[in-house]
Amino acid sequence: MMHTGSKSRPVVVVAGEINADLIISGRDVIPEWNREKIVDGFQTVLGSSSAITACALASLGVDVRFVGVAGQDDLGAFCIGELQRMGVNTDGVTVLPDVKTGVTLSFTTPSDRGLLTYPGSIPMLVPEYIPESTLREADHLHFGSYFLQDGMRPHWKKLFGEARARGTRTSFDAGWDVRKEWDSEGIRSLLEETDLFMPSEDEALHIFAADRIADIREKLGNAAGRVAVKQGSKGASLLAPDGSVVTAAPFRVSPRDTTGAGDCFNAGIIYASLRGLNGEELLQYGNACGALSTLGVGGTGNLPTTDAVGRLLKEQSAV
Repeated sequence: MMHTGSKSRPVVVVAGEINADLIISGRDVIPEWNREKIVDGFQTVLGSSSAITACALASLGVDVRFVGVAGQDDLGAFCIGELQRMGVNTDGVTVLPDVKTGVTLSFTTPSDRGLLTYPGSIPMLVPEYIPESTLREADHLHFGSYFLQDGMRPHWKKLFGEARARGTRTSFDAGWDVRKEWDSEGIRSLLEETDLFMPSEDEALHIFAADRIADIREKLGNAAGRVAVKQGSKGASLLAPDGSVVTAAPFRVSPRDTTGAGDCFNAGIIYASLRGLNGEELLQYGNACGALSTLGVGGTGNLPTTDAVGRLLKEQSAV
């Protein structure tokens, strides 16, 4: 079943965390106690896996409805304003008084980055804040940051099960588990109602206690759909329910900042799946969106468009 939005575009509901990223950049950004340093750059940008994926989907032409929680503060207003500026519907965002919006400090060098996150509103999304009317309109339901969304973790399987019963596709991304518990049992259970799971290689290997991607398939249990594994400079792999593993090479670009590349990959996979792409083509679309993201600073600094993805795919096939 394919619902249609008011403009005959696929409707994707993204339910997730909202936070700002404060990006401190340069060649030497590691703080030292009792000493002041000068850094090369500083930016305040929209952060969070869910929000960045939502913006990338909107950039690809999808009708995106965001559901989340922000604090009643300047950072919350900034994040909501950025979502709106990038074409995301924020009618489903709840603003809570006496709550601080989450914030991540990103210490970014040309080769790596380190993150410090104050959760604030990030774990506060609960089912009561997710309108049933919004869910009924969705062709696809997605969320990011499984391990940070404490309020929703016990409820995703029921929500996904109800969505799939209506004909809505489902997907999620894990993110890094700062508690290092990895909740393998919870994720395996949720996968029974999931059409697309999109972890990074590191995350997948930790979740499934595996040494290599090829070993994960047998550990998926009753997984409903496909697992698209992000592998950075190695590209990506797609594990299908029939046991097959498909791989796709990365695109050769000169990255400025890798923040949000995985979230834009997620958007590419969701968009391509809604357009009926499968296998290597599906992965290539995700890889292209991730590669384009790295050409700008911050997760939304260079969002993918269908035109830009088309050009990149054409260039790659000509090599």
